[in-house]
Amino acid sequence: MTTFDELAASRRAWIADVLQPWCQSAPLKELRKAADEWGDIAGRVDPDLTLWLWAWSRFPVLYEEGLSGLNETHEVIVTLADGRELRGYPDARQSDRGQLVLLGRSDSGEATELGPISIDDVISVEQAG
Repeated sequence: MTTFDELAASRRAWIADVLQPWCQSAPLKELRKAADEWGDIAGRVDPDLTLWLWAWSRFPVLYEEGLSGLNETHEVIVTLADGRELRGYPDARQSDRGQLVLLGRSDSGEATELGPISIDDVISVEQAG
């Protein structure tokens, strides 16, 4: 590698081929370690706009390229490791550092917050009906 263009291409490839896929599969404990060192790992970028969005992109309904937070436009059904299903709209402002918060309805029909839900406890996220 002798030119800046080659260096920049190598860095972009590493981000796309190594860093982003790692974020999509790493457990919360490892993601939090990475967040503490994110400036050294990824450069001067906001972990909220990279690390955490890439981590949540393992559930494609929550991630849309170009958004600066979780996609809040669709009601989702979140299946948890313990078998429970939660239904609501992702709240990008409340969801933080690997913890998902949904705005849903209680059994009586009142608006309620569901969560926070650890990314490690989420098995799947599907768009509701």
